[in-house]
Amino acid sequence: MLNKLYPMYKLFFLLLFSLFISINLSAQELVVLESKYLKENDSIYVFTPKNTISDDTPLLYLLHGWSGSYKDWNKRADIQKMSDDYGFIIITPDGFYNSWYLNNIDTSKMQWRSFFHYELYPYIKKRFNNNPDKTFITGLSMGGHGAINIFIDDTSKFKSAGSMSGVLSLHDTRLKNSDIIHVLGDYESNRELYSISSALERLNLIKGVDKTLVISCGYDDHLAQSSYNFHEKCKELGIDNVFIMSPGKHSWEYWIFALDMHLFHFSKILD
Repeated sequence: MLNKLYPMYKLFFLLLFSLFISINLSAQELVVLESKYLKENDSIYVFTPKNTISDDTPLLYLLHGWSGSYKDWNKRADIQKMSDDYGFIIITPDGFYNSWYLNNIDTSKMQWRSFFHYELYPYIKKRFNNNPDKTFITGLSMGGHGAINIFIDDTSKFKSAGSMSGVLSLHDTRLKNSDIIHVLGDYESNRELYSISSALERLNLIKGVDKTLVISCGYDDHLAQSSYNFHEKCKELGIDNVFIMSPGKHSWEYWIFALDMHLFHFSKILD
């Protein structure tokens, strides 16, 4: 009797294993990284698309804005669906409330850029063996500033970068006399530091790099001029960029729309 049942048990476990594999091919996972550069742990959501993950699967680092956290994107948008629809692994790290994705001038405090380059990026590279020619980074507002600056740091790590309503010049933020002073110091006495820390002023570092940026902002956004000035500087330096201005405010309604646009353009850049 047992011998007759064995094939049925075997079939049942094979089906169960197949179901387990299919469930895990499309998943949201929380990763917590211990960091010496942040002086605390970083929480990161990792979204993997349906179908088999391979070295050829494109990957996107997606950064949140000021006063946010790693939870923001997933709370506001269906990131798992976007991961499935576009076939991208999507990584949403915690940029914390006010890091600006910079290294704090006080080295005893958060060094976010060092965390990205020396801890987060190597961890993700080791885990997914992702191809830099299929790796992207973008973000909203403070995260747009962070994404472009991280790309400029080392363009060999990415195929492209983007900004959604980005603070592409730190002189343009309304927070320059309040929150950001806790990262870069007093604004009035450190204007030069604010300039050289801005993506706009660092563009000359990638003059001649044959890669395309994706820059978008809403017409009704108070940072629209920041994106337009960045686009004009790209043109002046001969840096290829997709520049998209459309109706929209500094709001989640716009950013969800913009993320879909960025994923669309990143997919086209892969072709």
